[in-house]
Amino acid sequence: MSEPRPAGELKHTPLHALHVRLGGRMVPFAGYDMPVQYSSGIIKEHLHTRTAAGLFDVSHMGQIALRPRSGHIADAARALEALLPADILGLAPGRQRYTMFTNDDGGILDDLMVANHGDHLILVVNAARKVFDETHLRSHLSAACSAEPLLDRALLALQGPAAEAVLETLAPEVSALRFMDVRAVTLLGATCFVSRSGYTGEDGFEISAPANVAEPLCDALLRHPAVAPIGLGARDSLRLEAGLCLYGADLDETTTPVEAALDWTIGKARRPGGERSGGFPGAEIILRQLGGVTRQRVGLRPEGRAPVRAGAPLFRNEDDAAPGGVVTSGGFAVSLNVPVAMGYVPPDTAAPGTRVFTELRGKRLGMIVSKLPFVPARYKHR
Repeated sequence: MSEPRPAGELKHTPLHALHVRLGGRMVPFAGYDMPVQYSSGIIKEHLHTRTAAGLFDVSHMGQIALRPRSGHIADAARALEALLPADILGLAPGRQRYTMFTNDDGGILDDLMVANHGDHLILVVNAARKVFDETHLRSHLSAACSAEPLLDRALLALQGPAAEAVLETLAPEVSALRFMDVRAVTLLGATCFVSRSGYTGEDGFEISAPANVAEPLCDALLRHPAVAPIGLGARDSLRLEAGLCLYGADLDETTTPVEAALDWTIGKARRPGGERSGGFPGAEIILRQLGGVTRQRVGLRPEGRAPVRAGAPLFRNEDDAAPGGVVTSGGFAVSLNVPVAMGYVPPDTAAPGTRVFTELRGKRLGMIVSKLPFVPARYKHR
């Protein structure tokens, strides 16, 4: 576990010394000193993850154990459903689900993963929101559950087409996992929690390991010729190509799950007519929006070679004075060798192939609404 540090000083993950040893270029991120890239650079790191296996330190994210005071996992699941629109009661042991905390206006407080570990749930939440999320859980669920951050654990991600072949050299049983499975696995003699999931669109795993095992585990993985360390820069470009949202950019407290094109996360049981319809903050607004919204998240392909960054306005027509939408994530799709972006537009301009416009250096630039993801996902479903 990282040593406590004075207020205002950047925190370190259990892998900080490894990043420094590997020559990582360190930058502040969500209160932590994190590697944005290593010596090979963002482009090579990005392509290596798409073709082999990339190793990411995501220990800055929050891991929270939610334990039912009754001893019955259904009570924890039912309590958690009061804060989010997913079907947690229907989540089988050894499985996890992507969802989001919502507010009374239907906005997203954070997006997260919820895993069923048999007698308790483990939540993985965003680094910048983990203190808020812990407080949020305790203030609403303390009668039914305890919510304790797992401070003595690191979190790694091994992503890419070679990820399975690499990890099964240490634990052959991981090859049996499918997308969104979770299992306790022994790695280097320590109990780790391995999920087949990630933030790149590639097949891969996220590994929650005891903090004192994290560095030896990374060293063992990096000894495999297919594995390279990957920083935050490529993590962002990979998730953008995969059409995955970044909290604070594509998602925030003013954006609903339906506007964000995440309505698929709303469980059937929680929808109108379902066994447990509604019952979460903002449910009336969110469920009504299933019939239509006033803005929608879409993929965008800028015309030309110039990337369009977050915050750029979007216009229906080339000569419109007022924007009708905004870019929320933008950059260069390394795998495709073209710029890409995501943003919000009115529904009448959300169909793939529609041409909209942005403003770049004082000039209007065309952008084509595109299907997401930009690069097909390669998750292992069987």
